[in-house]
Amino acid sequence: MKLDILVMAAHPDDAELACSGTIFSLIQQGKKVGIVDFTRGELGTRGTPEIRLAESAAATAILGLHARENLGIRDGFFRNDEESQLKLIQVIRKYQPDIVLANALEDRHPDHGKGAQLAIDACFLSGLRKIETKDADGNSQAAWRPKQLFHYIQDRYLEPDFVIDISAYWEIKEQSIRAFKSQFFDPNSTEPASYISSPDFLEFIRARSMEMGHKIGVKYGEGYQSQRTIGLQGFEGLI
Repeated sequence: MKLDILVMAAHPDDAELACSGTIFSLIQQGKKVGIVDFTRGELGTRGTPEIRLAESAAATAILGLHARENLGIRDGFFRNDEESQLKLIQVIRKYQPDIVLANALEDRHPDHGKGAQLAIDACFLSGLRKIETKDADGNSQAAWRPKQLFHYIQDRYLEPDFVIDISAYWEIKEQSIRAFKSQFFDPNSTEPASYISSPDFLEFIRARSMEMGHKIGVKYGEGYQSQRTIGLQGFEGLI
């Protein structure tokens, strides 16, 4: 299946927290969208890898994703090396996305910045035909380089290069986040508290979305950065 947009995320729930409003908006427009999670989030204070995978499946159903995969590389210790790059190149060539959304270029969690650079390097290298990869059936894959790579904004505030209006889809975004029940506030949980498990954290996510929306004169938004200058063929669609 060819995807229009492939979202890359260091951990299960990164995409839901940062860009699920955009994802659902694109799907509503008829675009095919998928997510590739790099790790199983096994170092998270709460939950287990098995629970995180089940929660990912629930969020996938809420958003109506066309595909979701997990590379299974090590949470916290993964490297932007040849092994990781080749795993991601296989996924890029499998789905042939035109646009990639990836982790923040710099953030509180070091995996996010590492994930961003892994995405940058794999997207470029995937376009080199002399790098050989095979699909699950052992067939050679054709080289493929996405046309655009944008980075969603996560925990730390970064000035966006553009903001997507997600006002109509806030409720779906919130549902997809809450699908990760093990990670967020639950008064009945007996697991240790974490940075993201307080009720204040979800209020922060709402406030961040409102802040981004305020920048473009709407209620809720999701911000993105681009390392390249963004080119337009016209002004259609601008707010």
